[in-house]
Amino acid sequence: MPHMAIEYSANLDAKLDMGELCALVSRTILETGLFEPGAVRVRAFCAEAYAIADRLPENGFIDMNFRIGKGRSAAEKKSAGEAIFAAVTDHLASLFATPHFALSLEIREIDAELSWKKNAIHPRLRGK
Repeated sequence: MPHMAIEYSANLDAKLDMGELCALVSRTILETGLFEPGAVRVRAFCAEAYAIADRLPENGFIDMNFRIGKGRSAAEKKSAGEAIFAAVTDHLASLFATPHFALSLEIREIDAELSWKKNAIHPRLRGK
C-alpha cells in the first residue's frame, strides 16, 4: 500500500507536466525495492484556491503525502523518503531557481487494523 498523493498549486500547471512527475515518483518508489508494483498508486490533485506565504501570485507549492503500510524499518522508511525527495527536487530544479516555490514530503504509516483493501492487480503481477 504505498500511495502517494501530490497536492500542488494551480499556477504550476503551466510550468510542469504532472503526469511526468507522477511517473517519476512511481519509478522512484519501485526502485527502492520496498514495495510491490501492484500496490503503488501515485496521483496529483490541483489546488485551485490557495494562499502561500506572502501571497505573491508566483508563489507555488507541491506537498507530497506518502501513505505506506507497516512492516518497514525506520531506516528503510527514511531511505525511501530521501530517494523520493531527491528525485523530485532534481526534477524541479528550475522551480527552486526562483524564490517562489516550496516542496514538502511526509510519510504516514497506516494502521492495518483500520485499513481495508481488495486488489485484483496483485495476483496478475505476482504471477509473472
